Amino acid sequence: MKNTSDYGVLMMNLGTPDAPQTPEVRRFLREFLSDSRVVDLSPLIWKPILNLIILTIRPPKVAKIYQQVWMDEGSPLLVLSERLKEKVKEALSEKTGQTVPVELAMTYGNPSVELAANKLREQGVKNIIVVPMYPQFSATTTAAAYDRLMNSLKSCPHWPSLQLLHDYADHPMYIKALSNSVRAQWDKQGERRHLVLSYHGIPKRYVTNGDPYARRCETTSRLVAEELELGDHEWTHVYQSRFGREEWLKPYADATLKALPSMGVKKINIISPAFSIDCIETLEEVTLELGDEFKNNGGLAFDYIPALNDTPDQVALYVNLIEQNTKQWT
Repeated sequence: MKNTSDYGVLMMNLGTPDAPQTPEVRRFLREFLSDSRVVDLSPLIWKPILNLIILTIRPPKVAKIYQQVWMDEGSPLLVLSERLKEKVKEALSEKTGQTVPVELAMTYGNPSVELAANKLREQGVKNIIVVPMYPQFSATTTAAAYDRLMNSLKSCPHWPSLQLLHDYADHPMYIKALSNSVRAQWDKQGERRHLVLSYHGIPKRYVTNGDPYARRCETTSRLVAEELELGDHEWTHVYQSRFGREEWLKPYADATLKALPSMGVKKINIISPAFSIDCIETLEEVTLELGDEFKNNGGLAFDYIPALNDTPDQVALYVNLIEQNTKQWT
C-alpha cells in the first residue's frame, strides 16, 4: 500500500465543550454564539445580552444536560464523529489501495481546524476535500464551517487545493440510509408507526433572506417518505431547538408532538435527519424533552431512531461523496 494518496479529507462538525462542566460549557457557548452566522444581530445589541445574561444563566443548565448524555470517552458528538472518521479512513484505504489521510475538525472548540490542517500538512497533503457533516446546507452551519476554515488559512503562506462539499440532502445513498434505519426500527418494534422527521430550526428570517435550509430539509423528508411509501397522513415534518423570541421555522416540534395524540396519532417514531451524529439535541432534547411532551399529552409509544453515526450505511455514503468529489485529483 502506498504511503499516501493524492488527497486528504477534512471532516467538519459543529463542536462541543471539552467537559460537561460550567466553565467549559461557557467557553464553548461564547465562541459559538459570537459567530455572526449563528446570531446576526448587531454586536452592540447582542454582546451585552450574550455576556451579561445568556453566559451567566445558560452554562450551568446546559452543563447538567451534557452530564446526562456524556459518554465514558467524552462528548457523544466528538466520540461518534471520531469513530466515523476512522471507519471512513479505513474504507477509503481499502478501496484505493492507498493510505488516505482523514482528519476531524470542529467549527467551535476542539479539535480545531488548525490542528487538523497541520496533521494533514504533516502527511504531505496538497489537495483537501472538505466534508461538512451537515446533510442540509445552511449559512448557520456549513457556511460557518467554511468561514472558520478560510480564517484559519489567513496566516498560511501556501494554500492547498480545496474541494468544498455543499450538502447531500437528496443523495440517494443518504435517503436510502435514513429509510433503512426507519425500517430497522419498525422491524425491531414489530409495527410501523407514524414517522416524525424533526430538524434543527433556524429563525424564519434567515430563510426569508435566502438561506436554502428549509427547502433542503423539506426535500429530504419528501424523499424519505417516498422511499418508505408513506401516505401524507403517515408522516410529519417539524423543526426543533428554537431559541429566543423571534419566529423560527414552523411547524414547531414541541407544539406538534403535544397536539398529535388529540389527532389520533398516539404511537410515533421520530428521526432527526439534520444530525449526522447524535448529540445533545437528539439524545436529550428529542429523546427526553419531546418524548415527555408527547407522552404527557396522551401519547402511548415514542421511540427515537438514532442518527446514522458510524453505521455501515453512513460510512458508505461518506466514501461515495469523497470519491465522487475527488476525481480531478485521482
